[in-house]
Amino acid sequence: QVQLAESGGGLVQAGGSLRLSCVASGGTVKRKPLAWFRQAPGKAREFVAAISSNGEITLLADSVNGRSTISRDDAKNTGYLEMHSLKPEDTGVYYCAAKYSAIYSNDVPRTNYDWWGQGTQVTVSS
Repeated sequence: QVQLAESGGGLVQAGGSLRLSCVASGGTVKRKPLAWFRQAPGKAREFVAAISSNGEITLLADSVNGRSTISRDDAKNTGYLEMHSLKPEDTGVYYCAAKYSAIYSNDVPRTNYDWWGQGTQVTVSS
């Protein structure tokens, strides 16, 4: 069983930057694709970014593409999401997720993740 814990959220002005971290415990993130999702007030949770288990492929939602980077450090059992040029519409609770996989691959799934963190609040003021 993998437990995920996000950190790095907070209140930031529009145009600012944040780096979110997702630390895994109770298991390894090795061989597991990692992803970030977010949920704005009154809206459904949406995909933000994913990184393949081998770290070679990333996928970003159109809404954050060009101003965000997803990365991972398996030695630290940690995933990251860096966001720049933040906008008020980036406000929401950000969740990290991991998906079971037995092998390293280039897969960057957008759905069907197996383990989730509790989320970290990101608020962007205008």
